[in-house]
Parts: sequence; structure tokens; C-alpha cells
Amino acid sequence: MTAALVAGLLAGYGIAVPVGAVATYLVSLTARTSLRTGVCAALGVATADGLYALVAALGGTALAAALRPVLVPLRWASALVLVFLAVRGAVTAVRHYRGRRLATRSAPPPPSPARAYLALLGITLLNPTTVIYFAALVLGTRAADAVSPVEQGVFVLAAFAASASWQLLLAGGGALLGRLLTGSRGRLVTALVSSGVILLLAVRMLL
Repeated sequence: MTAALVAGLLAGYGIAVPVGAVATYLVSLTARTSLRTGVCAALGVATADGLYALVAALGGTALAAALRPVLVPLRWASALVLVFLAVRGAVTAVRHYRGRRLATRSAPPPPSPARAYLALLGITLLNPTTVIYFAALVLGTRAADAVSPVEQGVFVLAAFAASASWQLLLAGGGALLGRLLTGSRGRLVTALVSSGVILLLAVRMLL
């Protein structure tokens, strides 16, 4: 059971720690909204990681092979969603900045915590690399060993906890960034930089 716990923690941190487009969007979203919204969004990412860990634990490495035919379409869908988020974030930030300067329009309502949770859950679920990662990293090296349901459960919970702890750390960083950049110009720069990074990462995903 200890081995399953350690394997789950390592797998969860292994997939969560590398900063990608989703992590960048999470930090930017929290900076523009609130810590509560960021926490819900972070839990959405962790839930997706936990679900993929569960699917990998139940399906094993055979699932990774089954996903290969649809890997490219899913990667394109994920990239297109990220491009949309990057463009929308930049456009919203510019409009918000101009609206404050001209005092002719109010700020757009921020997404609710529930909406942020569902949005990040959906974005993360679009990436099949996660389940292939879990299957290849952990289950693929133990294909000959029988894994009990308890060990599978420990692995999944540990992977979820590891991912959640890291995503919550990112959300906390985004909340701190939002407090530091309280001015409209600071928030505009933050949103534009974040959108640019997300766009580059989406293009890199396709290449």
C-alpha cells in the first residue's frame, strides 16, 4: 500500500508540476477574479487528473493503446480551446482597460466558482496525454503484477491529492499576483502576457 501511495503522489506531481497552458490560465484567472474562483478552478484540474488516474488504474496500459487513434483530434481540440481562451482573455482585458479609462462601460462579470470548476475540468479532460502518462509511468511497469482494488484506490487518491495541492498553490500565487497588480494597467499587462503564453503553448502542443 505504501508503494501505491508513493507511486500516486509521484504520478500526480509529475503531471501537475510542469507549467503549461492550463496552469498559466489558472494563475491568470485567479489574479483577475478571486481566490475562491481560483480554488474551484484548481479543483477542476485536479478532478480531471484524478479521473484519468482512475481510468488508467482500471484500464491499464491497454487504454493508452486504444486512445492512440483519437490522440491527434483530441490534441487539436485542446489546442483550439486554449487558443480561444487566449484570444478571449486578451480581448476582454483590452475592453476592460478601455472601459475603465473612458468610464463608459462596466467590467464584465467574472465567472462563478462553479463555472470556473467546470471550465477547467473540461479543458483538462481534453488532453489524453494525462491518461497515457499514468498508464505508461505506473501501470506499464507493473503489468505483470496483480494490483488490488485497495492499492488502486490509494493510487488514485494520492494522485488527486498531489495534483490538487499543486493546483491550489498556483491559485494562491494567482491571488497574490492579483493583489499586487491592483491597477488597471497592471491587470491588462498580466492578462496580455498570460494570453500570449497560452497561445504559444497551444501552438507548441500542435507541433
